[in-house]
Amino acid sequence: MRIDKYLKVSRIIKRRTVAQEACDGGRVTINGKVAKPSSEVKVGDVLEIRFGNGCTRARVVTVAEHMPKDGATGMYEIID
Repeated sequence: MRIDKYLKVSRIIKRRTVAQEACDGGRVTINGKVAKPSSEVKVGDVLEIRFGNGCTRARVVTVAEHMPKDGATGMYEIID
């Protein structure tokens, strides 16, 4: 699955266009490498998303095309 879609479906970022802009701006990495919006995400990947001065690290637990709102947090686990 594309990183921009994963960020939207998992609700880490609320809108796909915002996720695309974050990737284009170099604020999202997958396993330490800067991610383009079309980069593929797999189970076990470590994502790092920089918001302002903060940084969130998350490990991908599941990849699903559609996820209800209450199950979205089960798609990843926060590290640190």
